[in-house]
Amino acid sequence: MDEGIGPVRWQDDLYDLLRRNNVTQFAYVPDAGHRILIDRSLADPEVHSVALTSEEEGVAMLAGADLGGARGVLLMQSSGTGNCVNMLSLIKGGRFPFLTLVSMRGDFGEGNPWQFPMGQAVQPVLEGNGRNLPADRAARGGCAKRQRRLDDGVSGRSGGGSAADPKAARR
Repeated sequence: MDEGIGPVRWQDDLYDLLRRNNVTQFAYVPDAGHRILIDRSLADPEVHSVALTSEEEGVAMLAGADLGGARGVLLMQSSGTGNCVNMLSLIKGGRFPFLTLVSMRGDFGEGNPWQFPMGQAVQPVLEGNGRNLPADRAARGGCAKRQRRLDDGVSGRSGGGSAADPKAARR
């Protein structure tokens, strides 16, 4: 999305990637880290963008989106992962595809000590729910190899399940 206003932001590239791969359901709890993705989804007339009161609602929404033949993404902050632990059993038990983008808190340089416990637990919590929820942390500033893996995962070219490949997620 370069309209001559300035340089293309990685969030714009990510949004465009999601849309190219028919992601039409955006579930989110308002978060500054996802502001660009949220704003773009709200402005897109072909997208259903839903503000949630709690992140676990988004887990259920994505399961419902899949049942209705749509693809979705859950945008949440790392602390919201803790709110989803019980609902993630729905994803695993139902073998639903699940794509979430987590803005991380609780890393080095975090000014709020309350963010540390869940920030450190996000990856183990997601991976502890089985092969349906592989977690990968992008390095600050981006990484070409991780971008390729994201491209492959969203488009369904990866070996594992993804939001873009519901049949692979259910194998």
